[in-house]
Amino acid sequence: MTVTADTPADLGTAETLEAAPLRRAYRFELVKLLSQWRIRLLLLACWVAPGLFVAGVGQQGTLPTDTLFGRWMHATGWAGPLVVLGFAGSWALPLLTSVVAGDVFAVEDRLGTWRHLLVAVRSPRRIFAAKALASVTVVVLLVTGLVAASVAGGLATEGDRPLVGLDGHQLTPGQAAAAVLLAWAAALAPTLALAAIGLLGSVVLGRSPMGLLVPAFVAVAMQLAQMLPLPVALRLALPGYAFVSWNGLFTAPARLDELLIGVAVGLAWAVTALLLARLLFLRRDFTNGSDDGLGRRGVVLAVLPPAALLAVTFGAVASAVPATGTADGITEAKVERSVATAFAHLYRLQTEQLHRPAVTEAQLRATAQCDRSGGQVDPVGAGNDWRCVVTWHLPGTAAPGNAVYQLDVAANGRITADGDGPKEVNGYFLVRTPHGDAPNPLWQFDAGVELLATSPKG
Repeated sequence: MTVTADTPADLGTAETLEAAPLRRAYRFELVKLLSQWRIRLLLLACWVAPGLFVAGVGQQGTLPTDTLFGRWMHATGWAGPLVVLGFAGSWALPLLTSVVAGDVFAVEDRLGTWRHLLVAVRSPRRIFAAKALASVTVVVLLVTGLVAASVAGGLATEGDRPLVGLDGHQLTPGQAAAAVLLAWAAALAPTLALAAIGLLGSVVLGRSPMGLLVPAFVAVAMQLAQMLPLPVALRLALPGYAFVSWNGLFTAPARLDELLIGVAVGLAWAVTALLLARLLFLRRDFTNGSDDGLGRRGVVLAVLPPAALLAVTFGAVASAVPATGTADGITEAKVERSVATAFAHLYRLQTEQLHRPAVTEAQLRATAQCDRSGGQVDPVGAGNDWRCVVTWHLPGTAAPGNAVYQLDVAANGRITADGDGPKEVNGYFLVRTPHGDAPNPLWQFDAGVELLATSPKG
């Protein structure tokens, strides 16, 4: 292949130059990245630290119960990778993409090596492709290490046992393994979006160290947005929503609508940011040694398309998703249904622990009556002032059973239920079984509200 327009003006000349093969340029960029001490340190940490963390928690008496699936880390080896995924989506993956992708172009500006690279490769297009592919390769290696290490640590300490899902039902080891791997695969979409945003920041800001912080800033902004009572459509239009919506894989039936939308939006952001970074990169004047970025105009050009994408995806999701009755999708009927379903599944688990007569969810006929602040606040939306009374029936017993739970309902739909009596059901952290003390599944439990689902009341 010959290159004319891609060749910098001072390279040349009237004759055409043969561009270096993309394979060779990619291998060169990958070796450059892997030769950096900080990249090697990150690879070592990702392939070792999660396993040590999961194994260490397995030896402790306390559990990270504030993290989704943290309360089940002593019960099965498949809970550990999900705890690691929750932390990675919030902090680790944004920082990793910042270090890898946020500096891949800026380092050439700081070292002043663009002219040497252009002489060697002879094609800015291939330079961009090689750097982008090398960055994605390293990011995928880092994510693979997080998955492999956390799974190995969990299985080594707690074994291949069933996992309790988000709605209280049990997943077999095979089902748990498939769901865990799918959850991590879904998290790749927002990770690639952050990596592409990092490449864009590195192109636009040049040698400025601010390029390193762009993915981290975007991730922090998304974290703050997920805490706010945003409309469902706007929440799903954010590129990082797949970091949250993977928990729909752990319900029966699986809630895939939010997950698929989150993955599609993340990939759309990745493609948009990558194409924009390529366009701006090819507009640079590499013959000017003092040109190390695109200035204010470049910053504007880099910000406007993502803002337009956010508006377009928000409109598309708003028109496509069903009405939820409230802006944030959290209604009284949904909370009651989620709490009752999770309680019924977990009551059966407690019955098995105590070797009581088996009972089915249909026989229990569990229902929940929920309100906020004792009826002083409309029972909709997120908040930590929810209270539910769960009622169930046992075969052969005339009087129904009742249990009280204090609820913290997060804006993203996660429910944390804390038992408030009676003590025989949810009053103690441990229950005495024929084989010794075991964690009481009804003491505290997690559930989730399907933000896109409709209900008769909601």
